[in-house]
Amino acid sequence: MAAEAGDKFSVLLPTYNERENLPLVVWLLVRTFRQSGNNFEIIIIDDGSPDGTQEIAEQLEKIYGSDKIIVREIISILFSSGTAYIHGMKHATGNFIVIMDADLSHHPKFIPEFIRKQKEGNFDIVSGTRYKGNGGVYGWDLKRKLISRGANFITQVLLRPGASDLTGSFRLYRKEVLQKLMEKCVSKGYVFQMEMIVRARQLGYTIGEVPISFVDRVYGESKLGGNEIVSFLKGLWTLFATT
Repeated sequence: MAAEAGDKFSVLLPTYNERENLPLVVWLLVRTFRQSGNNFEIIIIDDGSPDGTQEIAEQLEKIYGSDKIIVREIISILFSSGTAYIHGMKHATGNFIVIMDADLSHHPKFIPEFIRKQKEGNFDIVSGTRYKGNGGVYGWDLKRKLISRGANFITQVLLRPGASDLTGSFRLYRKEVLQKLMEKCVSKGYVFQMEMIVRARQLGYTIGEVPISFVDRVYGESKLGGNEIVSFLKGLWTLFATT
């Protein structure tokens, strides 16, 4: 479904060591947007990847054109998704922002459904959910599933955010809403996406949900480890104490 004539969608793709995944996810994004007839741009924000991700991104910029692919590098000791989004938004010209992972765990085919959902309810945010309808997770071992489900359950009990998937990072935002939320959010790492939804509810923004299939990365290694779990629990407690 094509959006309104004046709408433009800026996709923010934070990358770190994604040289194998990036060409395919960009190809899928370009194909999806062209088939749906929506105006778009893809902003690749690379954290100084040592595997040559930025060089691949620059090649993609030449292939698809600098009006569709924008490559920006950010090198920070405190690099996080939030840092990348702030940096990427400075270069975004769309009135809607799509955030997603570059590791092929989020399939671009769901983006037209996000756009359709947004139009139906005039939502400020549309969030992909693994835990509602026909959504699901594929390729995770039992430990990863338990961690994700457990994190989501604890968050639901403590914060009652009114959304079914708090830790997912595949979403569509009105640009001005994302900017406002970025100003309010203080979390880093795994808890960041959760805080975005909690703050959105506090500020009265409307949230729609679209069931998605989440597929574990094919190339590269997951960045979820023990430190991220500890950080999540600390961040959850902070949110519970301050909201």
